[in-house]
Amino acid sequence: MKTANVYLTFNGNCEEAFNYYKSIFGGEFLMVERQKDLPTEFSVKPGDENKIYHICLPISKETCIQGADCTDFLSHREIVFGNNFSINININSTTGEEEITKIYNDFAKESKVLMPLKKVFWGGLYGVVLDKFGVIWALTGGEDTEDCCK
Repeated sequence: MKTANVYLTFNGNCEEAFNYYKSIFGGEFLMVERQKDLPTEFSVKPGDENKIYHICLPISKETCIQGADCTDFLSHREIVFGNNFSINININSTTGEEEITKIYNDFAKESKVLMPLKKVFWGGLYGVVLDKFGVIWALTGGEDTEDCCK
């Protein structure tokens, strides 16, 4: 199944922003992961341990807003107003890696690669591109990838 959700990136105030969004939309966070919960291969700077690595708030049955604090290991770009969001496409199926590879390669022909498509610890493949229209696409696919909105 393909899903598309907006992903918001913050400079250290992700938790504050998402608590604000929760006060507006209601509901409960489906996922809140902090930098300190990352696998040990990621070095987290002192003081960043409690920053948000990934958060997910459903705003409808089909849609979530997701977010994170930008930190050294996540930053494939400097976060400034206007580039602090992306569209995340997730394909969770047996053909997800094949499908996401095709989509990624199609984008990469005329886009700037911000993060090469590669295997990731949360499952499947992940890559990020900035398309020729200035839109950032984060692409995830694989049989074992999670859709945190479910």
